[in-house]
This record gives sequence, structure tokens and C-alpha cells, in this order.
Amino acid sequence: MPKMKTHSSAKKRFKVTGSGKIKRFQAYTSHMMRNKSKKAKTRLVKSTLVSDADHSRIKRLLCV
Repeated sequence: MPKMKTHSSAKKRFKVTGSGKIKRFQAYTSHMMRNKSKKAKTRLVKSTLVSDADHSRIKRLLCV
């Protein structure tokens, strides 16, 4: 069998933490920022974890 290749766009968007969870960045940060409150923009800067429903799919893309 050939080696599994990592999905190129997935490796740019996700990182695996030390405990095996998958970290991602928030959506809704690219445009129309003037309509969002300062509080909302501050919250969007922080990263978050991938949901349990998507966890196995992302792991398959990352070959983890």
C-alpha cells in the first residue's frame, strides 16, 4: 500500500494538541468586521476545538 497523503488544505487549518484534540480557528473573521461589536471580534480571535461530530472526519484528513 502507498503512504497516506495529508489533505493539504486541512493541514493549513487544523492543529493537533498534545492530548489528541484538534484545534481550529473561528469563522466569520474575514469581512464585514465593522458590523460586529468589539466584544464579538475579540471572541473570534481565539481558537477553539473541533466538535465531536466532525472529529473523526478531520482526523482522517490529517492522517492522525
